[in-house]
Amino acid sequence: MRKMLLAAVALAALTLPAMAENYRFAVVPKAMNNPFFDLARDGCVKRAKELGNVECIYKGPVEHEPASQAQIIQDLIAQKVDGLAISVSDVAAATRSIKAAVDAGIPVITFDADAPGSARTAYIGTNNKEFGLALGTKLKELRPEGGKFAMVSGGPAAKNLQERVEGVREALKGSKWEEISGSPTFCNDDIALAVQQMQDLKTGNPDLAAIVPVGGWPMFAREGFRSFASKFKKDIDAGQFSLVVADTLPVQLELLKEGYANALIGQRPFEMGEKSMDALLALKKGEKVEEIIYTGLDTVTPDNVDAMLKK
Repeated sequence: MRKMLLAAVALAALTLPAMAENYRFAVVPKAMNNPFFDLARDGCVKRAKELGNVECIYKGPVEHEPASQAQIIQDLIAQKVDGLAISVSDVAAATRSIKAAVDAGIPVITFDADAPGSARTAYIGTNNKEFGLALGTKLKELRPEGGKFAMVSGGPAAKNLQERVEGVREALKGSKWEEISGSPTFCNDDIALAVQQMQDLKTGNPDLAAIVPVGGWPMFAREGFRSFASKFKKDIDAGQFSLVVADTLPVQLELLKEGYANALIGQRPFEMGEKSMDALLALKKGEKVEEIIYTGLDTVTPDNVDAMLKK
């Protein structure tokens, strides 16, 4: 009888579906006080819930601090998370951290900002050179007569931002636009500083015809940006001062609708968070993923801002 029972148990075990293994995947942004990454977090959490056997851990430095990001990655390695998705603040520092994770058997992908020479398996996010080209092309389209322009960037060691700056310059090369000395400024993802830098650029160069922030930082400070732009509202309305800004977060769409900018070129951070979970799960299953997964861009002007606000 005992042998028959054991045989029955063994047969039942063979016929039962295998339970899905649970995984803990960490998304590490450049800075947790940057609302852009809140959307990546939301996409990560949503997709993890849909998958059922995945937990999304969202952890990064409060402010843009590459050394802090590197330490957080080391802590996550020590906690033996099952996968890492990193928005790279500093390529050199992240390359070392990524190698440490891979050596520990943890798959790593990058999102938003890449470290292409590292041991990461894939990058999910924007084609940043095309992003910069789109920003510059939109400015040229709005103001073919040209003038002096400046850019505001984030961290000088972030490859994605370097590529955007290069793209803007490439788009405006040979046009009537001239970049001023001291451009770009670097706000290190500090939204208040980004607004102050825009003010300083305009104060120091009264004939400045356009400012192109290659990230949405200044507009994330709603009142500060509105205060700055309102001083030049007549010039913005008359096409004599142009603001073409990266990203399309809700606060930016609202400011654009109010007339405090001319155009936005936006990324898709929510989708980055979703796809990061899919890629890490595939890697844990031993599946291959594409090395480069672009999530696309959106161009928003006063003509289609209402439609974007409804999404």
